[in-house]
Amino acid sequence: MTTLERILLLFFILPALGVSAQHYTISGYITDKETGEQLISATVFDELSAKGNATNNFGFFSLTLPKGEVSLAFSYIGYQPEKRSFVLQRDTVVNIQLTLQNVLQEVTVVGHRSETGVRGSQMSAVEVPIAQIKNIPSLLGENDIIKALQLLPGVQSGTEGSAGLYVRGGGPDENLLLLDGIPLYNVNHMMGFFSVFNSDALKNVTLYKGSFPARFGGRLSSVVDVRMKDGDDKKISGTASIGTLSAKLQVEGPIVKEKTTFNVSLRRTYFDILAQPLIKYAARQEEDDTNYGGGYYFYDINAKFTHKFSDRDRLYLSIYTGDDAMHTKMRTKSANSSTYESKEWQKMNWGWGNLVTSLRWSRVVGSKLFMNTTAAFTRYRSDLKMGYEDQYVDKSVTPHKTSKSEIALKYDSGIHDWTAKVDFDYTPGPSHDIKFGTNYTYHTFSPDVSSIKVNDTDPNTQKIDTIVGSPNVYAHETMSYIEDNIALGELFKVNLGVHFSSFHVQKENYFSVQPRAGMRVMLGENFSAKAGYAYMNQYIHLLSNSSVSLPTDLWVPVTKKIKPMSSHQYSAGLFYTVPHVADFSVEGYYKTMDNLLEYKDGASFMGASSNWEDKVSMGRGVAYGVEFLAQRSFGNTSGWLGYTWSKADRIFDRPGHEINYGKVFPAKYDRRHDVSLTLMHKFSDRFDISGSWVYSTGNAATFGYQSYRTVPAPNYQESHYALQSVTYVESRNNFRYNNYHRMDLGVNFHKTTRRGWKRTWNISVYNVYNQLNPFFVYPSSKTEQTGPSESRSKTVLKQVSIFPVLPSVTYVVRF
Repeated sequence: MTTLERILLLFFILPALGVSAQHYTISGYITDKETGEQLISATVFDELSAKGNATNNFGFFSLTLPKGEVSLAFSYIGYQPEKRSFVLQRDTVVNIQLTLQNVLQEVTVVGHRSETGVRGSQMSAVEVPIAQIKNIPSLLGENDIIKALQLLPGVQSGTEGSAGLYVRGGGPDENLLLLDGIPLYNVNHMMGFFSVFNSDALKNVTLYKGSFPARFGGRLSSVVDVRMKDGDDKKISGTASIGTLSAKLQVEGPIVKEKTTFNVSLRRTYFDILAQPLIKYAARQEEDDTNYGGGYYFYDINAKFTHKFSDRDRLYLSIYTGDDAMHTKMRTKSANSSTYESKEWQKMNWGWGNLVTSLRWSRVVGSKLFMNTTAAFTRYRSDLKMGYEDQYVDKSVTPHKTSKSEIALKYDSGIHDWTAKVDFDYTPGPSHDIKFGTNYTYHTFSPDVSSIKVNDTDPNTQKIDTIVGSPNVYAHETMSYIEDNIALGELFKVNLGVHFSSFHVQKENYFSVQPRAGMRVMLGENFSAKAGYAYMNQYIHLLSNSSVSLPTDLWVPVTKKIKPMSSHQYSAGLFYTVPHVADFSVEGYYKTMDNLLEYKDGASFMGASSNWEDKVSMGRGVAYGVEFLAQRSFGNTSGWLGYTWSKADRIFDRPGHEINYGKVFPAKYDRRHDVSLTLMHKFSDRFDISGSWVYSTGNAATFGYQSYRTVPAPNYQESHYALQSVTYVESRNNFRYNNYHRMDLGVNFHKTTRRGWKRTWNISVYNVYNQLNPFFVYPSSKTEQTGPSESRSKTVLKQVSIFPVLPSVTYVVRF
């Protein structure tokens, strides 16, 4: 046995030996007394031994203590603490129900898990509670967890109003978005202005920006871990709301009281309904005989069912489905006379969306071991159908002769995943917990399939019915991990882990060993220093060359030519808590990235993945920055102040992959400064107010400032050489948009009805002072008068802004 092997053996085994003599384990679930909802990150603490632990994502805890007297305190921010004192003589099961404190109901902020905060070893992780997300003023009154995360330091939003995430210099496809532990793809509605997450269906959101725990993998920049509500196990309750953009309904309750529960949430927009008068008005303005129709809407359905077999075994079924639907149609009667009649029809139907289904079985294997087994199916698809049809009726003959022709085009793309995984939580001691597990995913990539059908009643016209496109690509992805979180005395705590992954595609095998490490040193009672390191790999890419999220964006796997992306991230920070005031933190990070993809100059995919490998270049990236966060998570006044100074560069200098002549250039969403201030204050049970203000330096864009004439090859159709104008681009991303800033405000008026229902009127104003922020900038020609009869034309840049001041009203009833 080598020296390293002996050290590792002692590291993992000695803590368990230390608790084996006359030690017993207390385990159980911590839940909400009123609803039975399992509480994530609730704490249990023995006041006599000063040992404690926190519940996992299923509300389960395990705490091993010496034999004898124990005095346990169970707590969760926003709930009344509970205490239990007894003599510990054997392994004991204690299930605790906590009561919500009404004084904090509207502004409750979930406390940090034991692995985060001042005393935890985890850094670069932030929890944003659903209750707080619902209070943040929002675009058109639509609460969105992604836009709430954009207000945190280290996270950028991309274009104006979008729900994209750009974390620590990474791209939008480098974020792992999990719904009950299952990845989602293209999590955007309405071209990226809203996300697919319905806040009424959710109970917990955690963002990891770096120092990733070993249990996560597959993306470079961030992990967004979203957990759905289980459902009230005692009574039927719910929420109904109607607002400027959408209507929502959420209902939960017991199927079998305190045994089987359900939680169902529905959301639908009504753009298609509101747009009908505008479409009819536009049709009346046309002079010809033309009828128009069309509309757009999106919807979400979340459902979760839970069944409790016993204190040891529980079953969970989670379902999410959501779609965007856009349709247009136009019918024109081109001509009509006594001898003939002609009509034309044009129509388009476009739908895209996600379906996620997971079945989970959790089991308490022993007082120290918790197991969770999951089987899941994920599907993202985009279907576009367009058709044209014309009809000609010859009235000069009897019977009338009718001829028809039609053209039908169809474009499909998507990705399907089948997943099976098992995860274990093992807690050998109060200061030691181990997580390990394995995961297998079978991917089916359908990059793009196009079909065209041409039919005509004329026998002399050739009929076409064909399908073209890229074949399906199949891939096998596996991952395993082990993660050890251990306290070495009162001052030191470390989290060590390793993530193993493999990806098999097109007879190519990729394998990666990804070490992870985090360390905390206590510098005082409420003051600590932390450091972390994480190595990440990513095997799939998103093909997109638009600044907004489009359903034509394609997910494709690595190939023999395109290697997996990878990153090394180093981070360090200081964390300080002022009791009864706020939590403060400052973090610095340095991140290197390899095998990043950028589109070559002039390349455009236009929804096609054929030969996409020849249209991209692989290169490197470097990102670094400093983040400051001050957060108050309790009391009638809560919120946070965040500031980020950051820099993100790209270097594409490999032979055959040069971009920007191989010189360093800023990433598209490189920003030097980001500031966000979010505040909420509860004046009384009937009235509260919230507001947010954001500021950031402008996004980068590429423009050519000079042009010149060239003489190409001879034009053989004419007898002279044709001159061409060419725009000279000095460097990529050489222009900066104007700085961005915006203020949003919202007020809530609450009232309890005689039935005990709670109704709320929310009035929100997006972009209060009507700041015209840039959505995009484009070059345009402008004519200037240079003399009495002379003028010249010059090129100027014009800014397009799409969101002025936007008020919204939402009515909510909780029953």
